[in-house]
Amino acid sequence: MTPNDEPGAVVSDADLPSAAPRLDTGWTIRWIRLSADVLAANRAALNTLDRDIGDGDHGENMDRGFQAILPKLDGLDDETTPGSVLKIVATTLISTVGGAAGPLYGTAFLKAAGAVGTTQSLDATALVALLTAARDGIVLRGKAAEGDKTMVDAWTPAVNAASAAQTAGSPVGAVLLAAADAAAQGAQATEPLVARKGRASYLGERAIGHRDPGSQSTSLLLRAAADVMAQH
Repeated sequence: MTPNDEPGAVVSDADLPSAAPRLDTGWTIRWIRLSADVLAANRAALNTLDRDIGDGDHGENMDRGFQAILPKLDGLDDETTPGSVLKIVATTLISTVGGAAGPLYGTAFLKAAGAVGTTQSLDATALVALLTAARDGIVLRGKAAEGDKTMVDAWTPAVNAASAAQTAGSPVGAVLLAAADAAAQGAQATEPLVARKGRASYLGERAIGHRDPGSQSTSLLLRAAADVMAQH
């Protein structure tokens, strides 16, 4: 599936860039490692987005948080589950990321960890449960809804696209790609919105034309998850 494909379309395993690996502990660790690299590379761009309508430190905060996770991923034993990795991410982000992003993303990963439980490998149904729990955790913590110009505007399309793809019988790799594509589209769609939550809400119509930084970091994280699958 390419970014121009319709989110939620049925894609067979043969359409994936390579044979899709399982969404297991190895994939989860590689996802977080790649996310750290991507956030570091996009730190300045995220700061710029946040400077336009916020405090200007979203990229710095996200980079710091994910760099703090990396040493904790070293030496994990064979009994480690995807949920355990997600819980490490959650607790580290909550303790190291400033502003609203720490509690929001920390809650997202914590709820995601709870949703997948102790399973060793995620199928399409479990992936949708992970994404849904993460989104619902953000909504619960931030009290935002779709259309408020927040990261929810990337998470909700991702959840909807993943759910539609899973219901249509797409394999887990295609479900993940649909979520990543929809998150990217959702982030772009925040640009014409008036912010109704967070610091940007004080700008009123002056926020129009600016992309929400949280929605962009969400898009980067979900794209990294799909890219890890494509690389292995």
